Amino acid sequence: MKAVGLLFTCGLLAGCSPSPANNIGVYMLVDTSGTYREELKKAEQIIRYSLSRLDAADSFAVARIDTGSFSEKDIVARITFDDRPSTINRQKRDFAEQVSLFVQDARSSPYTDITGGLLQAVEYLNEKGPAEKTVLIFSDLKEDLEEGYIRDIQFNLDGFNVIALNVTKLRSDNVDPREYLERLGQWQAKVEGSGGRWQVINDLDGLEGLL
Repeated sequence: MKAVGLLFTCGLLAGCSPSPANNIGVYMLVDTSGTYREELKKAEQIIRYSLSRLDAADSFAVARIDTGSFSEKDIVARITFDDRPSTINRQKRDFAEQVSLFVQDARSSPYTDITGGLLQAVEYLNEKGPAEKTVLIFSDLKEDLEEGYIRDIQFNLDGFNVIALNVTKLRSDNVDPREYLERLGQWQAKVEGSGGRWQVINDLDGLEGLL
């Protein structure tokens, strides 16, 4: 009887074990170099949309891409949402206000360290440990490193979704479209070669289903 009772208890405990986590972690990198600073209002639109899609236990961070982006100092806003709806709503309002201030006051960066920003995003999301990890890159994807910065680094993007947003064409791309296609191809190869999933969304009217 004791053995039967023990098995029954173990069965109850197994049946009551917590279900796997299904929370989301999102890290958005925002390019502030050159004329791309003029696109920041679009970035704010995407951030507000992302906020509307996130819920309890989800994590969200927004960071600028500048000269040396592998740094927490470039994180503009970050949050892991509470499980109480009233608190979540307040957290979202505060987050949106921080982003609005950033958009208003952002200064143009002379260099574009996308790789460093992606490394910081991976570190942040791995630390949070969500079930789904997404990195949004709002940039023309033209990396321009200051002399002395080394970014020939192998990523580990297994389980990561990397989505490039609003990849605007540069003036040189209009002269030679192959430059644009090659830039996209290089980033796709880098992400997929590191185990991640790659996607490009240029039509911001099609954000439905982004997260």
